[in-house]
Amino acid sequence: MTSTSRDRDLRSQLETLTTEAFRPELADVDRLPTAEIARLMNAEDATVAGAVAEQVPAIAAAVDAVAERMARGGRLVYAGAGTAGRLGVLDASECPPTFNTDPARVVGLIAGGPDAMVTSVEGAEDSPELAEADLAALGLTPDDTVVGVSASGRTPYAVGAVTYARKQGALTVGLSCNRGSALAAAAEHGIEVVVGPEFLTGSTRLKAGTAQKLVLNMLSTITMIRLGKTYGNLMVDVRASNEKLRARSRRIVAQVTGAGDDAVERALAATDGEVKHAILVLLAGVDGPTAARLLDEADGHLRAALAAAGS
Repeated sequence: MTSTSRDRDLRSQLETLTTEAFRPELADVDRLPTAEIARLMNAEDATVAGAVAEQVPAIAAAVDAVAERMARGGRLVYAGAGTAGRLGVLDASECPPTFNTDPARVVGLIAGGPDAMVTSVEGAEDSPELAEADLAALGLTPDDTVVGVSASGRTPYAVGAVTYARKQGALTVGLSCNRGSALAAAAEHGIEVVVGPEFLTGSTRLKAGTAQKLVLNMLSTITMIRLGKTYGNLMVDVRASNEKLRARSRRIVAQVTGAGDDAVERALAATDGEVKHAILVLLAGVDGPTAARLLDEADGHLRAALAAAGS
């Protein structure tokens, strides 16, 4: 196929995508007062949550499947290009400090590698082979999950990632913002959040990007809840890597146990700063090593460990 025919084929594909549609009613937006432009953008953004809500059943089904595999030691891998890839890397990078996960357990892959986080890497998103190579380097297993992320739902890197992962027996999820996408069709779990045409034609870092961020938030957060990384809505697996997080750790222990400052400090000191362990020490009246054993036997679930301790 010649470059001209490839370009014509791509343009015809883009013309069918909701995310690429032109909004004639916004053709003079550059003439409006700044406050009016801001109001219009805000009104557009307000529609995103409703579009996500329509996909809650699909999101929940994907979460249950992901959590089942991660409980067996599997990994959660995001793969995308451009904005979609950056959002995956962002979500992955926030899991260790929030849930104390090993950085290798939730991974973000972006077409073109780390440099693509801040600069465009020419042609990277057009290569399914690049996605295969990136995933092959991880040594996928059937316990892993690969989430392809693409606003258009046609990005070759994302579709290639899901296609390759499925051949390796891994669980696959396709997150896109167009209905009937190739990405959703390639995956076992398709999530299509149709947010409609963008405020700026084709600028999918806007509503589509917001929708993708909301869904990725749900995928990782609810999965971690299912894995016992929280106690209620408290981040009891938080990694206290700075003063703010150390203060949050003390506050969480106090909230759950009702203990005073001195008792909280002693419990955290006895458990190397581990919030779950400190809560067990205070509520179950056990020492640090016993708390660690109880949590290990409960697969990290604090409620189950407390029940085993009779608390």
